[in-house]
Amino acid sequence: MRMNEGVEWAAHVCVLLHWLDEGDLTPVPASRLAESYDLPPAYLGKQLQALARAGITESLPGRRGGIRLARSTAEITLMDVVSAIEGPSDAFACTEIRQRGMNSDNPRSDFTAPCGIAHAMRGAELSWRRELAATSIADLAAGTPRHVADAARRHFRGA
Repeated sequence: MRMNEGVEWAAHVCVLLHWLDEGDLTPVPASRLAESYDLPPAYLGKQLQALARAGITESLPGRRGGIRLARSTAEITLMDVVSAIEGPSDAFACTEIRQRGMNSDNPRSDFTAPCGIAHAMRGAELSWRRELAATSIADLAAGTPRHVADAARRHFRGA
């Protein structure tokens, strides 16, 4: 499975916003977030809009406005971020090819249960989703060395 690079960008931005919020440095202009990771501002803007639509971030207008997290990072999971960027669709879509070609003459009753492939793929996806749902942005931030968070705050204070 391959995800859009926007998932990585959005997850890093959420962790960064967590660190900056701890240092009373939010909200942050979207352009500064893009500059901090050397990302194209317009493309990051699309990811930020998706995060806002999902209720993960919010945008504050005005001279001192910008982007900030809309809720606690303990409540925002990696699954929330993935769903915001990638959408809620399943990664695997069974097209029931087993009912075509050599099996096209078989009765429908032969195909009432999902095939082993669809069953295995669904199980793998559910495990993947559970793992992402069990990992919060706060968990990610806590697992990063403190000096990385401190350097991020210094970067934004120096601006």
